[in-house]
Amino acid sequence: MNLAACVCVPARNEAQHIGQLIEALAQQTVQNFSAAICINNSSDATRATAMSAMRKINARFHLHVVECEFEPGLAHAGSARRAAMDLGAELLSAGGILISTDADCRPPEIWVEANLQHCATDHIVGGRIELDELEADAMPAIFSIRSRFDAYWAAVRAIEDAIDPVEWDMPPRHGDHTGASLALSVDLYRRAGGVPLISTGEDHALVDAAIAAGGRLVHPNVVWTRASARTAGRAEAGMAADMQQWIDYANSGNVPIVPALVHWEARARWRRRARKVLGTTALREAERSLVPMPCDMLLPEAGATA
Repeated sequence: MNLAACVCVPARNEAQHIGQLIEALAQQTVQNFSAAICINNSSDATRATAMSAMRKINARFHLHVVECEFEPGLAHAGSARRAAMDLGAELLSAGGILISTDADCRPPEIWVEANLQHCATDHIVGGRIELDELEADAMPAIFSIRSRFDAYWAAVRAIEDAIDPVEWDMPPRHGDHTGASLALSVDLYRRAGGVPLISTGEDHALVDAAIAAGGRLVHPNVVWTRASARTAGRAEAGMAADMQQWIDYANSGNVPIVPALVHWEARARWRRRARKVLGTTALREAERSLVPMPCDMLLPEAGATA
């Protein structure tokens, strides 16, 4: 069978969530894809749960599982995601699409199809990350703060699109490109050198490497997935850490502090000037060397004018 894509998943002690992901993949509108799961350094029933879910739902996609026990210095998200995506690359032709996600995600039925539609040869497709609405009643504080951040980042993107639009990533768009939903061709993945073996930020580092290899990052709104709002995650300094921080804010009655929009306006103007001189790859490197924006504004209420 000629597979169009492979969904690549790192999983460490994910017996609680992996069955839900398998069920969501079985409901996809296309089924000419496989899934590659790297179960690493686990002590629970992640593999057994995944296989049980496959039998229960009679899934039509192909599941490939590799189990690894990384040494302590490599027992991190970079190694696990790389192993999963390397396995996916082996299963596909050079034109096939690798789609990264996490074991605690629950993608909508159109997720794989939408990634395939928007992942041209040189594209890196970032998917929007939504908190799983099934957890809203149990974690109202997290969802309240998330709605405020959503409004803030929408305002930031509006500024960027007005001052420094990117011709291949035009609005309407979102701003997420994390390992929970990230797609690129096998060819581009290999040219980028694979997932960097670093303990945190391996997804953003892969995006940077893919851009340096000629990729173009896009954020179509139709590509999105749900992720758990859990506060105990597997990756150091990952999404779960953000969720715990939001809980702490809610419990203390404090409000997060963010850069005022005027700083984003200045940054967009700088980026527009620098882009003409540096080009896309050097621009990203130059921007990282800038002094961080000051956090000098309370995160606005959702719907408020910042």
